[in-house]
Parts: sequence; C-alpha cells; structure tokens
Amino acid sequence: MIHICYHKSMNNRPEFEFYIRPNGHNEFAEFLGTLPVKDKEKLMAVIYLVQEKGLVVAQRMKWVKKIDDDIYEIRSQVASNIQRALYFHVCGNRYVITHGFTKKTQKTPVSEINHAKMLKKEFEESDQNGNS
Repeated sequence: MIHICYHKSMNNRPEFEFYIRPNGHNEFAEFLGTLPVKDKEKLMAVIYLVQEKGLVVAQRMKWVKKIDDDIYEIRSQVASNIQRALYFHVCGNRYVITHGFTKKTQKTPVSEINHAKMLKKEFEESDQNGNS
C-alpha cells in the first residue's frame, strides 16, 4: 500500500488531535478527566503553546521530547505533579496524542512507550490515518 501525505495547512505548526480507538475509547480525554483542574489546564496550555509556537521553540523550551524512534512526549508539571502526553507524527502538520500518564519515576516507563507504539500501530491499521 502506498501512503500519500496531503498537507491541509501551509504553516509549519503542529496540529494535535486525540486518538479515538476503534472501540470508541479516547484514552487521552479519559486521562484528562482524572487530573486535578490545575494539572489539566497546564497540560492543555502546553499543547496549545506547542501548536502556536511550533516544535523548534517547543524543543528549546523543553515542552516536548523525543523518547523513542517515533514516539514523543509533551511535558507538563504543576508543583510535584508531572504529566506526560505521548504522541506520534502522522504526516505534514498532523500529530496524534495517544494517551497520557502521571510520571512517577525519572525515566518514562517502557510500558508507557510500548502502549503508545501499540496505539500508533492500531491507528495506522485503521482507516483513521486519512492517507490513501
């Protein structure tokens, strides 16, 4: 199968969307619903800033970080609460957030990275990726 990437936007700013699984679950939205208000607001503000300022600024500001070959994290912290949203690049300016978690250790847990990879594969195998 050949995938062709169509650019919907002419700017270089990333456009994030939340992955909705074939079973209807939106793991990132469900995660947001479990967070204290301040933590949720901060994480959503960081996502907005990354979209507005672009990935180069976001990397410099340490709002995002590459954590595996094709998995990245959006980073947010309120006091001692550290939140992460894992995402991947689809094509062009399109990025998909797979899920989020509260970070409790120095390194991102391998289980969270593997879960993001599994969701990425599921996304690519579904008809949601919008490529033909």
